Amino acid sequence: MKFQYKARTKEGELQVGNVEASNRDAALSILLGHQLFVLSLEEETKGAWYDRLAGIFNRVKSQDIMIFTRQFATLLASQVPLADSLANLYKQTTKPVLKEAVAAIANDIDSGFSLSQALERHKNIFSDFYVNMVKSAEVTGRLSEVLNFLADYSEKQATLIAKVKNALTYPAFVVVLFVVVVAVMVTMVFPQITPIFAQSHVALPFFTQLLLGMSQFMSAWWWVIAIALIAVVILLLDYFQTNEGKAVLDTLTLKTPIVGPLFQKLYIARFAESARVLIKGGLTIPQAVEISSHTIGNTVYAELLRDAAEQIRKGKLLSQALSPMEEFPPLVSQLISVGESTGRLEDLLGKVNDFYSREVENTVDNLVELIQPILMVVIGIIIAILFASILLPIYDLSQTF
Repeated sequence: MKFQYKARTKEGELQVGNVEASNRDAALSILLGHQLFVLSLEEETKGAWYDRLAGIFNRVKSQDIMIFTRQFATLLASQVPLADSLANLYKQTTKPVLKEAVAAIANDIDSGFSLSQALERHKNIFSDFYVNMVKSAEVTGRLSEVLNFLADYSEKQATLIAKVKNALTYPAFVVVLFVVVVAVMVTMVFPQITPIFAQSHVALPFFTQLLLGMSQFMSAWWWVIAIALIAVVILLLDYFQTNEGKAVLDTLTLKTPIVGPLFQKLYIARFAESARVLIKGGLTIPQAVEISSHTIGNTVYAELLRDAAEQIRKGKLLSQALSPMEEFPPLVSQLISVGESTGRLEDLLGKVNDFYSREVENTVDNLVELIQPILMVVIGIIIAILFASILLPIYDLSQTF
């Protein structure tokens, strides 16, 4: 079970976070063992599936986050105090959901929360990557720089997403239209011609028999199919919210052809840039790698980076820790090794980020160009099979007269 807690350290610093334990008493014992004075301890409740569904229509767009972050970074770089910066952002923000979040963040900071702790209370808006990067910036004192990095990162993500969306608009329309046509044929057209084939005793091809069987089943049990699909979607949404489900989904994502290598490059670029910012901010290499594991956004890479941080603490170099891991291509450890030997680790991590960021953009561009022709070919083949399954028996039937 996971519990949310609010506590103060021996020095009086307010601390907010999560703790996992078998029950509330065990969670309390863990916190007391860390010499924390617990102010509140509540079991973390997972939102119902319909709440998460409603949240989809209420979510804040990446473009809004990018603008908010850019303005925030500019205000802090201009030496505007944190409270005044948030007050200005509240006035400038037009998105109602984000405006409410900014007000809540300002109130939390006035109550003694750190900025990262206040942001963490709005996980539906600010990702774990975002929150952990801000948390690392609080340690290094380079908040405006990290916010600029997050704004640049959000802008790149928004550009990639917009590029993919624009490329998929026409294919998506074609797919929806195709599904509608197939549904109409299977549920309305096929049932009308089935008796004709049955009375004529014409030998039907395999695909025709398959389609007629599907038509009969869907016509009789469409409501069962609809209920089953909805139930499966709800169960999957709930499962992928759990730690086990996230790990399974992340593993499957990395093993999926075409998509897997794309995400691998994305995670490597994200690790290199976050580690570069942290090391530049004065953190030790193991600390930077450890914090980067929380910002990576993938449980597989997070576990690998935690292992790497532990090996570095035992005396290994970062390049030596990453070298045996197949999830990090040899180029990564080679470039990092050059940086370690020349004392330019930050610069070489920057080059790793630049290289894999370009690789991500090139891969996305290639996928965008290939999706439409591949989709058209696939749809054409399916339509050909569909109509052949109808026309061939009709042709055979006409030969008998």
